[in-house]
Amino acid sequence: MNLFYAIEGIDVPDSLEKRLGARPAHLARLNQLKDEGRLLLAGPYPAIDSPDPGPAGFTGSLIVAAFDSLQAAQTWADADPYLAVGVYARVSVKPFKKVLP
Repeated sequence: MNLFYAIEGIDVPDSLEKRLGARPAHLARLNQLKDEGRLLLAGPYPAIDSPDPGPAGFTGSLIVAAFDSLQAAQTWADADPYLAVGVYARVSVKPFKKVLP
């Protein structure tokens, strides 16, 4: 049974260059979840109040997706390219209950 989990990554300061380098691999994993019908939403937190923060970059990311268990979600999060190259300072994985819409 697939349940939703929120995966939140918090960036290290000045992560934009590392983020851009690892973005294709990061997006490939998200697209796989989407293709499997498991991705509810995903996106970054702009560092400034703008849809395109430019050189200000981002402060982290949120992914909400379906997994079989908390451990499966954690294992998936631990393999994120952003974590591997040092974009994320820390990652949390929590159960998520979709209520609306």
